[in-house]
Amino acid sequence: MQVRLVLLLAAFAATPAVADVVAVTPGSFEISQTVTINAPVANTWDMLRAPQKWWNKDHTYSGDSANLYLDSQATGCFCERLPGGGSVEHGRIVHLRPQKMMRLNAALGPLQAEAVTGTLTWTLTAEGENATRIKLTYVVGGHIRGGAEALAPAVDEVMAVQMLGLKSATEAMPAPEAQPAKE
Repeated sequence: MQVRLVLLLAAFAATPAVADVVAVTPGSFEISQTVTINAPVANTWDMLRAPQKWWNKDHTYSGDSANLYLDSQATGCFCERLPGGGSVEHGRIVHLRPQKMMRLNAALGPLQAEAVTGTLTWTLTAEGENATRIKLTYVVGGHIRGGAEALAPAVDEVMAVQMLGLKSATEAMPAPEAQPAKE
């Protein structure tokens, strides 16, 4: 476990990324993170829509990322199957622009037990033909028992782990096959 954590931290340190708690009040916070993924936008988009392949299992209710799924359309559920027939809704898609942007209403993890609204947005931008800049913004507001000041840095760290998982999984995808030139 320690070796895996060291490798994860080393990989993240080598990743061109910007992570920041942009704003925080007693009842709200905003997180912004940007990562460059060495893969075309189409690959990054496909992987973003498959959280079971990249979301860290330590941040699931079941302990198994394979139980996650995302119905990638407006009103689509970012959900998780639980043992014994249970389930969890992590978020719901409210705006989708294929290969450009996905927005969810999502009170993730411990925020689910608070009286808050969370808006999670991923924006993808091509950086040439074979790289994607992906920006995550997560804006949370409402009544947070204990205040947002203590929670925001922890949520920022968890989302940084998820962004690294997305980057790693996407970059591990096979390169798309070259299409023959049209004559």
